[in-house]
Amino acid sequence: MKLKHFVSALAAVILFGGAAAAETVIRFGHPGVGTENRPYAFGDATTYTRARELIEKEFANDKDVKIEWTYFRGAGPALNESVAAGQLDFFLLGDLPAIVGRARGLDHKFIFATGRNNPIYLAVPPESDIKSVEDVKGKKVALFKGTNLQNATDRILELHGLGEKDVRFVSLDANAAIAAVTSGNVDAVFGGQEYIPLAQKGVVKIVYTTRGDDPTLGRNSSYLVTTKFATENPALTQRVVNTFIKAAHFLSLDENRQEAFDGWARSGLPKETFEEDFKDVRLSHILNPLIDDYVVARYKEQAAAAQKYNLLKGDPAIDSWFDRSYLQQALKDLKLEGFWSERGAKGEIAVRGAIDAEKTN
Repeated sequence: MKLKHFVSALAAVILFGGAAAAETVIRFGHPGVGTENRPYAFGDATTYTRARELIEKEFANDKDVKIEWTYFRGAGPALNESVAAGQLDFFLLGDLPAIVGRARGLDHKFIFATGRNNPIYLAVPPESDIKSVEDVKGKKVALFKGTNLQNATDRILELHGLGEKDVRFVSLDANAAIAAVTSGNVDAVFGGQEYIPLAQKGVVKIVYTTRGDDPTLGRNSSYLVTTKFATENPALTQRVVNTFIKAAHFLSLDENRQEAFDGWARSGLPKETFEEDFKDVRLSHILNPLIDDYVVARYKEQAAAAQKYNLLKGDPAIDSWFDRSYLQQALKDLKLEGFWSERGAKGEIAVRGAIDAEKTN
């Protein structure tokens, strides 16, 4: 009997030890880093969620769930490599690298939009004689190729009578580009909000921005989940999406605008950066998570651009890449159906949501 009891006890230890070992790690990725390589970013609901540890709070009572975040200085291309290696479950990607990764065999789902029409800035050294987009012709210009900035910049050039061949582009990541333009190693740089505080300090001049321009300009991004993780963990996937959409709703309310900026400031950029970047822009228009005609049109544009860059071949079935089921369930669970406006392909309001009920488009 004693031997039998010992065997039973040993079996219990093995059983519970195995259960403890069956920990689920949810691995999140972001294409960029904050200043001084901080593991925080800015500009959307998922980066705010990270700043306020809302995912960690959602799973605080799940002892068998662990949360990991990885921020990639190499942006979308580096993140795609990590996805290919099976190292991530959820991640944000700009439209171009997401399309390239999907077309090259990465098996993931586009589950909600994260950032719409984020402004692009053309920054130059203070003493530069460049005063407009047209003036970059023949100049040495920093641009992070392979990211959603590349095609957006090409569209800006096209609208100003230029093409990529008219500019001497140097592919640099965001941090390297800042160093290059401030040291005078390049004549100009196309980038994002990171140039606002530099301009406020007089380190660079911003001579052009897409802010307030054509709503089909700027950059767009979405959140994705690997098909493997979603298939094996449908309930966890839904809880993650619900947490992000809840944050998007919170930040979309005008009274929470300063709290959004406070959270994003964990990236190392000062609040004044976001106050300037989103000046006269409602956050609900930027953070709208709906996969509507506007979002689909931008991805089809980027697919055409990727073909032009020889980054993919054939006609990718863009419409089949979106999985709206998690977003729709989140909107239902959170009673947010009809909250955000649905946009048409050119950015116009097609179905007005509650947040815009008393506003013009």
